[in-house]
Amino acid sequence: MPRLITSPSVIDVPGGKVIHEHVGRVNTGHDAVSVAHMVAPAGWSEPAQRPDFDEITLVIKGTVIVEHDGGTTTVEAGQSIITSAGERVRYSCGPEGAEYVAVCLPAFSPDTVHREEEQG
Repeated sequence: MPRLITSPSVIDVPGGKVIHEHVGRVNTGHDAVSVAHMVAPAGWSEPAQRPDFDEITLVIKGTVIVEHDGGTTTVEAGQSIITSAGERVRYSCGPEGAEYVAVCLPAFSPDTVHREEEQG
């Protein structure tokens, strides 16, 4: 039987980005996939990571910048990017902030994202 998700779980993270998890470990108990709506403020960034999951990022507004071993890719509204498990990536956004949807396979987990310690 179909299951209506009436509201996401809101997950606050450092740096002012807000995660609205619709499907995943927190909101629905799914561990095979997570789907989250993200809103990041202007200039937001997070430490580099080498996750154990593939991530599909669909940008709705603004720009998401993805640094990776091959360089830097800027993803604009209406575009998407796929990063692979085990790949070192660092996400940030442009001066106007960003709104995007992230789909992780398997589901996002703080234990499987493997964020690096920030220098400074």
